[in-house]
Amino acid sequence: MDITELTVHELKEKLDKCEITSEEITKSYLKRIDEKESDINAFVTRLDEDAINKAKEIDSEKKANKKLGEYAGIPIGIKDNMCTKGIKTTCSSKMLENFISPYDGTVVNKLLNEENMINLGKLNMDEFAMGSSTENSYFKKTRNPWDIERVPGGSSGGSAAAVAANMVPWALGSDTGGSIRQPASLCGVVGLKPTYGLVSRYGLVAFASSLDQIGPITKDVRDSAILLSLIAGKDEKDTTSVDIPKKDYTLSLKNDVKGLKIGVPKEFFGDGINKEVKDVLYKAIEKYRELGAIVEETSLNIAEYALAAYYIIACAEASSNLGRFDGIRYGYRTKNYETLKDIFVNSRSEGFGAEVKRRIILGTYVLSSGYYDAYYKKAQQVRTLVKNEFAKNLKKYDILLTPTSPITAFKLGEKSENPLEMYLSDICTVSVNVAGLPRNFNSLRIR
Repeated sequence: MDITELTVHELKEKLDKCEITSEEITKSYLKRIDEKESDINAFVTRLDEDAINKAKEIDSEKKANKKLGEYAGIPIGIKDNMCTKGIKTTCSSKMLENFISPYDGTVVNKLLNEENMINLGKLNMDEFAMGSSTENSYFKKTRNPWDIERVPGGSSGGSAAAVAANMVPWALGSDTGGSIRQPASLCGVVGLKPTYGLVSRYGLVAFASSLDQIGPITKDVRDSAILLSLIAGKDEKDTTSVDIPKKDYTLSLKNDVKGLKIGVPKEFFGDGINKEVKDVLYKAIEKYRELGAIVEETSLNIAEYALAAYYIIACAEASSNLGRFDGIRYGYRTKNYETLKDIFVNSRSEGFGAEVKRRIILGTYVLSSGYYDAYYKKAQQVRTLVKNEFAKNLKKYDILLTPTSPITAFKLGEKSENPLEMYLSDICTVSVNVAGLPRNFNSLRIR
C-alpha cells in the first residue's frame, strides 16, 4: 500500500483503526517529497524535522487518550501567503524573503493548533499571488506533475502540484481571480473557491482584499468538503467574515443529480475556449442529462466585461495593500541609498518582481486624480451589474456550468512575454470573484 495515494478520509479511517500511525504517514509523504521535489519545485520551505517530531508527539498523545482534533496527525501543505508563527511567510517574493511571521493566521490556527494537523511546509506561488502559472515566484518555477514541461497554473500552483504529485494529501490555496480553481484544473485535482466571507482572511497577506478567499485543494470532493468544514466560520479578527451556522459540508454530498437544474452560459463557450476543453465539458453535460439533471443554455451577457473590471479593481487594491512594503515598515531594505526617498524607491524596485510592479503601476494609475471616476468607479459599477446578472441566473438554476480555464496546461515560458495573453487565462474564473460567489448567504441552499 502506498500511503501517499490515499485520500484524507481514507487516511483518517486507517488512523482511527490504528492500522497506521501519524509518524508513518508523515515519513511516507516526506519520502515522496524527496523523490519529486527536484522535478516539481512545489515547496518554498520544508519542515521535515518539525513534522516528524509533531507526528511522534501526536501518536504518543493518542496512546495516552488525550483529546485531539478529529484530523489530528494528518499532514497538510500551506500556500506561502498565509502567516505561520515562527516560520517564513515569503509570498514567493524577495520583498519577504526572510520574513518570519509572529502569529498564525486564523485558518492556520484552526488546522495546526485546534485540529493538530502536521504542516509539511510552505508551498510555492506566483509572487504576492499575482499570476496564472507560478512562473512569477522569486525562488523557483513550479512544474506540472503530469508533464514537467508545462505549468501547473497559478497562483496556487505549488499547492495544486503538491497534491497532484502526492507530496501532500491536501493543501490550502487562495483565490483572487481563479488562483485555486485554475491550477486545480490544470493539475487534475479538486479546487474550491468558497463564497467571499465564508472563510477568515486574517493572516492572509492581502493582494486584493475584496476578492481574496482561502480555500481547499484536495484529491477528491469529499476531502474538499471536509477541509471547507474545518476552515469556514465567523472570525472576530476579520470583519468581512460572515456569521452563519457551522455546517458539515460532507452532508451535502449526493450521488443523485436527478432534477438538478444546470445553466450553461453561452458566453463561456465562445471562440476563445479551446476545442479540447469544450469537448470535455459537452461530454460532462451529456452525462448529467443521462443522470437526470435538467441542462439548459443561458446567458450572462455582462460576463465579457468582468475581466476588465476585475483587473482594474484587483490592481487598485494591490497598489494600496502593497504600499506598506517600503523598506521601512515591512520587507526587504536596499543597501543602496543616501536619502529616505532612495530607501523607498530602491527597496521597492529591487524587492518586487516585474509582474507585481506592473500591477502596482496599473493600480496607482486607475486610482489617480482624474482617472478614478473613469476607471475604478466605473469598474465597481460594472461589478454590481455582474453580481446582479449572476443573481438573476441563480434564481432559475441550481448551478452554472462553465470551463475553469480556456485552455489546457501550457508550456513553461509560452506566455511569459505576453502579459495580456496570460491575463486571458483567468477569463473563465474572475467573474465569480467579482460577484462574490458561489452564492449569497441569504439564498444559500444545500442540496
